[in-house]
Amino acid sequence: MKKKVLFFLKASGAFICVVLIVLTTAYLWPMSTLQPPKLSKKAIIKNVNIIDVVSGKVLKKQSVFIERSRITKIDSTNKIDSNQALIIDGTGKFLIPGLWDMHTHSNQHSEWLHHPLYIANGITGVRDMSGQLNENDSYWVGSKERLQWNKDLENNTRVTPRYALQSSYQMDGEKAIPEGAPDFFKLQNPSQVDSLLQFYKKKKVDFIKVYQQLPKNTYKTLALRAPQYGLHLAGHKPMFLSLEEAVNLGQKSFEHGRIFMYECFPETDSLKHPTNWKAYFSKSKAKIVQQFDSVHAKALMRLMEQKKAYWTPTLQTLKFEANAYKEAFTNNENLKYITKIRKQLWWKYDTDHNKKKNLERKGISLSEQFYEASKKQVRMANSMGVPIMAGTDVTDSYVFAGFSLHDELYELTSSGMTNLEALQSATVVPATYSNAIEDYGTIEIGKKADLVLLDKNPLLDINNTKSINGVLLNGVYYNREKLRELKQFTASAAGSFHMNVKTLVSLLNSPLIRVQFAD
Repeated sequence: MKKKVLFFLKASGAFICVVLIVLTTAYLWPMSTLQPPKLSKKAIIKNVNIIDVVSGKVLKKQSVFIERSRITKIDSTNKIDSNQALIIDGTGKFLIPGLWDMHTHSNQHSEWLHHPLYIANGITGVRDMSGQLNENDSYWVGSKERLQWNKDLENNTRVTPRYALQSSYQMDGEKAIPEGAPDFFKLQNPSQVDSLLQFYKKKKVDFIKVYQQLPKNTYKTLALRAPQYGLHLAGHKPMFLSLEEAVNLGQKSFEHGRIFMYECFPETDSLKHPTNWKAYFSKSKAKIVQQFDSVHAKALMRLMEQKKAYWTPTLQTLKFEANAYKEAFTNNENLKYITKIRKQLWWKYDTDHNKKKNLERKGISLSEQFYEASKKQVRMANSMGVPIMAGTDVTDSYVFAGFSLHDELYELTSSGMTNLEALQSATVVPATYSNAIEDYGTIEIGKKADLVLLDKNPLLDINNTKSINGVLLNGVYYNREKLRELKQFTASAAGSFHMNVKTLVSLLNSPLIRVQFAD
């Protein structure tokens, strides 16, 4: 008997050692790297139809001259001196500005899992809505990494989109901050605000990401002091004050499709109590939809238009919640770009949870009602002049880097926006928001050559934004073959054992992830 026990212990020990060796080897195994195409000092897109995303006009049979990453000339003569220039034939094709996704979340694996897919889908700029605290995180990235990626883009040494603005970590009160971090991150009282703003100013952050559970007085102080540091507020509308107050205090952008539903039903004040707002929200979802006050909503939308407060509805998140029980939705062909670890540990739980909610009642589920209501509010807000930005919330469940922005543009048009307005929400509107309209957002002489060449006209059908023939990013041309390579690269990385091990380890080691899941 002792021999059997001894044998079992030795065998178990050997097995554990082998597993540890395999996992350690996978974790340390180097990842493949992508090389961007070579930079041509000069490039010419000849005989192309340029879409003016401001007026909606199509300038036919134009030639666009690019030198050192900027557009130097646009004319219709098509007289081209091809000496030492890359010639791109635009005959019968349509040229639009590079698209921007204004709500994303990047992490330490984005180089392999996100960046290639953004560019392959014509997304040349993104706004990352996450960050770090005072220490480097094993999962989330911060301004340091993103600013380095921007430098690498300028030097053409890395395949990456342009990171338009830099975010802080999400400020959500005491519970969102892990033990050991400086107390000022908790923002328990207004006296901590200046320390937080000083810290992020030094980190070259552009905005403070605010979340739902910030104390009201602290939020007010944060909103008033941030501009003194050259920063602004963006993110969720904190639950404990009204949308009207947040807009008047200067929050620059509001995220997700529920912001008006939280505010526009008779018992909205009951959502503003820190101790029980989550429980009240759960039991009141039907009332929130059914007793929606459109008159009050229009007043808030009018205020947002007057104060130039932007809205990023991220309809993809509500779309997922509404459709989680449908196999036609969950059997998505783009799942090959997602690691098994994320699908099993994150997305499966999220899908099962929402599927259960969908099936709890007969007929249209509350999640579907919320989704349809949010689309109606997009129509209403757009008609009231609220500036709307396209954003997807990568890496939320069933939100796919790059691909989902095209789905978002379609959802915006199905909500009542025109094809042109949807294009504007991903081009000129984000560039204006980011104070970068001098360089991006439209196709004009002097601007950066971040451009997408399409086979079909998106003004006729917004789905034509998917008909990508080529992408220019900082003047570097990604042809159709290179775009296909980018997709294959991410599919291979996501399916690899070593990337899944790296993802698991980074998630487990991240104190920021742990507190987010605990909450």
